Amino acid sequence: MTVTVSATLAVNEALAEKRRQGVRVLPLGFGEAGLPVHPVLRDRLTAGNGANAYGPVAGSAALREAAAGYWGRRDLPTDPDMVVAGPGSKPLLYSLLLEIGGDPAIAAPSWVSYAAQSRLLGHRPIMVPTSPGEGGVPQPDLLHAAVTAARAEGRTVGAVVVTLPDNPTGTVASRDTVRRLAEVARELDLVIISDEIYRDLVHPAEPGGEPAHVHSPAEFAPERTVVTTGLSKNLALGGWRIGVLRLPDSETGRRLRGGLLGVASEIWSSPAAPVQEAAAHAFGEPAELLDHIDRSRRLHGIVARAAAEAFTRAGASVAAPRAAFYLYPDLGPVRDRLASVHGVTTGPALAGLLLERFGMGVLPAAEFGESADSLRLRVATSLLYGDSEERRYAALSATDPLALPWIRAHLDRLSEVLDELLAPRRGPLSVPQPGTPVAEPVR
Repeated sequence: MTVTVSATLAVNEALAEKRRQGVRVLPLGFGEAGLPVHPVLRDRLTAGNGANAYGPVAGSAALREAAAGYWGRRDLPTDPDMVVAGPGSKPLLYSLLLEIGGDPAIAAPSWVSYAAQSRLLGHRPIMVPTSPGEGGVPQPDLLHAAVTAARAEGRTVGAVVVTLPDNPTGTVASRDTVRRLAEVARELDLVIISDEIYRDLVHPAEPGGEPAHVHSPAEFAPERTVVTTGLSKNLALGGWRIGVLRLPDSETGRRLRGGLLGVASEIWSSPAAPVQEAAAHAFGEPAELLDHIDRSRRLHGIVARAAAEAFTRAGASVAAPRAAFYLYPDLGPVRDRLASVHGVTTGPALAGLLLERFGMGVLPAAEFGESADSLRLRVATSLLYGDSEERRYAALSATDPLALPWIRAHLDRLSEVLDELLAPRRGPLSVPQPGTPVAEPVR
């Protein structure tokens, strides 16, 4: 099969090309945390640069013990022997789908790579809608119906993939929804794969307040839930490529562990040793890193809410972002105006118009498993914090990040783009034809 560049990476490359052409860009397409590396982690990475042996396939004992402690502090007691580390959570997820086999049930919308990885394995993902404001977790009743119907057709369905908190919507499923999903998974004998990489980035409900608690399926179905996480979001270490996976301490978990280690031994051998040393320190959660994460989630929340307000003023429907640096505005309420002014009737055409005419990078809902007719967009605000370490540190420490001139300029530009997008037609426009995918130019 032909494999194309992931849509999130493709839109980032498209914006980079726009910059090279001298176009003013509004980078809202790429889900990178957009913050600097904490100095203590730089020091740890430097101190570990002499570690050049392969090490255990599952990861170093120190890293696995630290990750077990991390989950234990979140009320998920973990045996370090049931932790597997890898070069990012992406290859861990892929290896897990390979080991479980069958067609996975996946939330719609959901992160672009779940369905793509399933198709790479020759499987057909089953997309199950989520409830409004509860992205990342398929509606339990619809999940039951979809899996039952698929099995009646002779398909093998072995897993359901959830994201808590969610990318692309920036929302968090409720305790009751997660509990009911766990019940369905147990009834249908599904392995639950719970991607919790954004768990530490739930926004405070109010300034200075505590973030809401994230309920993992592992609380309700501990015998069948695999949890994955990493350091690319909470500590902005995407380029370091380190992730960890928590297997259930059960017969299912032990079977999966053996298969995962076999796959890992043939693909990556072991994660990079110096990075593992730094990651072990990070998962130990020293006070200075907890403070850094606290500042990060506050910044993410303030800027994401400001962007959501801009879309709301423009007439879009937006679920309040509650975690990470995402929002998922729906321009369906202004569909008629987009069609009459720009001839735009699909999400890919809308994203293409925003990129080509305004230099604004976003991703259409079609990339996340929804219909091309949907006018929802995944908007990521984390690259608005500045293009230098100095500016990003300033954003982290600012009492009012929205008052910083570079962040204010980006948000003002967003409002300008939305105003111009929805203004009455003043003359002929040269725009992409409806149906043109935003990522096609760089694939």
